[in-house]
Amino acid sequence: MILWLSLRDRRLSGFKFVRQEAIEPFIVDFVCRDKRLIVEVDGGQHSENSKDRERDRKLIEAGYRVLRFWNNDVLQNKNGVLETILGALRE
Repeated sequence: MILWLSLRDRRLSGFKFVRQEAIEPFIVDFVCRDKRLIVEVDGGQHSENSKDRERDRKLIEAGYRVLRFWNNDVLQNKNGVLETILGALRE
């Protein structure tokens, strides 16, 4: 995945991300454990998905922040996505 290549090995300003992490009962795309930030990348099937909203709510209740991006955003504006992630990490 294109985004993973920019997040792995502490490539984003030294922040450590892991991929496909189990945060019961969910599997998240990417998470920075130290900052409790989850990054999800979604396709069109997730548009207006009530299950995603419920999942996000439960993850937030567990103390995580959740950022969601569309596949197209990652493909067409990867630098903008990375800037958004970095901004959230620095908050």
